[in-house]
Amino acid sequence: MTTLRSQWSSGDSTIGAWLSIPSAVSAELAARTGFDYVCLDNQHGALDYQVSIAMIQAVLLGGSRPVVRTPWNEPGIIAKFLDAGAEAIIVPMVNTSDDAGAVVRSCRYPPHGTRSYGPTLVGMRHDDYFAWSNQNVAVIPMIETAQAIANLDSILAVPGVNAIYVGPADLSVSLGLPPRNNDGESVFDEALVAIVKGCRNAGVVPGIHTTAALVARRLEQGFRMVTVSADVPALRNAFADDLRAARGTAPLDPDAIY
Repeated sequence: MTTLRSQWSSGDSTIGAWLSIPSAVSAELAARTGFDYVCLDNQHGALDYQVSIAMIQAVLLGGSRPVVRTPWNEPGIIAKFLDAGAEAIIVPMVNTSDDAGAVVRSCRYPPHGTRSYGPTLVGMRHDDYFAWSNQNVAVIPMIETAQAIANLDSILAVPGVNAIYVGPADLSVSLGLPPRNNDGESVFDEALVAIVKGCRNAGVVPGIHTTAALVARRLEQGFRMVTVSADVPALRNAFADDLRAARGTAPLDPDAIY
């Protein structure tokens, strides 16, 4: 079975979607669209654990790889999402090597970590989940503060870190910029360059949250895990486009009948 880690090992880049709306229908739709992964945002999204179980099932049904961003760097909830079937865990606000080490320990069984064994749900999908997990679950700390940039090399040197994930909004705020992509601002651009360079040196996959308009630039910069679409802005933009068209402020496409 293809996983994110097997794709990265083959040198592939992966393109993903991000979900904040609690809906298994949306999760299956995103997965069937063809994204390499679909991330369920349990930090800022309107999701909870129970609906995330159904959404993970829907992502798998749709043929994609389920990823979960956890609310925080806390071992209990990390383990529950892994037991529910998440194949990658993104953990916010990892600022030091100690933080990164805690993420790894929460995601790995002994002797490499402290995760308790009890794969009640995910064990139904793998005959030997104990071995499968260590080989395939992706551990992904977030790099999203100036402190994390300062500690980047030590974070990337933590054994068991498979990828990192840049949160541009929090990173920008930490650097004194508005909470958005800030391409063209030297401090932001330099931070991204440093992250990709550090990842290459450490053999860690660089990931980032972005938009479809910026994906070509991010791939050219060297990012290999790139989230390019999210349900809330995609739906909002589609509604806005339709409303503008209905009010005559944008031309209607006569072929777009739905």
